Amino acid sequence: MATVHLRIGDLIVSPPKDLKKPRGKKCFFVKFFGTEDHAWIKVEQLKPYHPHKEEMIKINKGKRFQQAVDAVEEYLKKAKGKDQVRIFTDLWSCFLLGFSHCLLILIIVYCLKKDTGSTSIQAADSTAINGSITPTDKRIGFLGLGLMGSGVVSNLLKMGHVVTVWNRTAEKCDLFIQEGARLGRTPAEVVSMCDITFSCVSDPKAARDLVLGPSGVLQGIRPGKCYVEMSTVDPETITELAQVITSRGGRFLEAPVSGSQQLSNDGMLVIVAAGDRSVYEDCSSCFQAMGKTSFFIGEAGNAARMMLILNMVQGSFMATIAEGLTLAQATGQSQQTFLDILCQGQMASTFVDQKCQNILQGNFKPDYYLKHIQKDLRLAISMGDSVNHPTPMAAAANEVYKRAKALDQSDNDMSAVYRAYIH
Repeated sequence: MATVHLRIGDLIVSPPKDLKKPRGKKCFFVKFFGTEDHAWIKVEQLKPYHPHKEEMIKINKGKRFQQAVDAVEEYLKKAKGKDQVRIFTDLWSCFLLGFSHCLLILIIVYCLKKDTGSTSIQAADSTAINGSITPTDKRIGFLGLGLMGSGVVSNLLKMGHVVTVWNRTAEKCDLFIQEGARLGRTPAEVVSMCDITFSCVSDPKAARDLVLGPSGVLQGIRPGKCYVEMSTVDPETITELAQVITSRGGRFLEAPVSGSQQLSNDGMLVIVAAGDRSVYEDCSSCFQAMGKTSFFIGEAGNAARMMLILNMVQGSFMATIAEGLTLAQATGQSQQTFLDILCQGQMASTFVDQKCQNILQGNFKPDYYLKHIQKDLRLAISMGDSVNHPTPMAAAANEVYKRAKALDQSDNDMSAVYRAYIH
């Protein structure tokens, strides 16, 4: 994993070897202005600089603090607003760490060392934490306005990106045009108009058709154009798309997302990217707008493999939870009590609570389509077969989802797998 550094003016510092990062905590290494003090700070303790500047000035009126403010302002002028600047506002934690409150201003520029490995984490974690971001000046295209794509485009627009949209059902574009997006008549037109074009569609066939079909992406690709495939598909499809895009001089990145419609709307997706590293870096502000974290994991195809494994686990887990709920009912146990106990134990999570509550309320409005999680299970099983690796749990879960599809649950939420157990 890449090392996270902190830049203070022209000085870059990194964690001393004897300063261990807290396990299980989302932290960043920080060094305090004008001192040798340093520590791992929880990311939620860092606040955007500008919205909190006046508040901190009122609290800290010393000369040394004003020097820190002046240094930050001077740095921002030189950086031309491109860097992430945060302040550490948790006075009690600061006291416990032994730091003076007059040194709370931090020039937090999250930058990544050019690592020798293939994995890195983009350090600016979410719009919820960032507060605001500096949008790229590149023209962005987006193809596909389904459950996930709609939230992504909305957040790109909110964060100030220039976005051109296209969708197979053109009416879905209307709302985004009202929000300031531009309209592309075909995928080829969007790509030709934009510097970076994202796509997010349902399955491998749709992804191929979008690129290779009439008026498709490939017809708009020119040298230097960037194409980012966000759909969850198999690695073979990614390899094919990467080859045809780069054969025309284009630049290719895959960046499937882990999350749901709600997380997409909230800008809290997890992005797993692979392919052209320079495209990943060019997409930085876009990924910050749409997600809380992004990972880069090497060559094209790796992100598809990782996402299929993640969704295989999630789909199998959802089927098991549904099985538990129905077995509780069949044996005369309260389903609500089962859920209450479950949510007090080690498996407690927002995912479990929300999905189970929706099941008990009979609410299967799609947050992640059942047909899509079944597709991911099928692709994951096939991937296991290709390397002669057993996937018996996924195979069993897949059969339950196939049963749910036969019961006309395809367009409901994945939690509708519950109905496969009661029919």
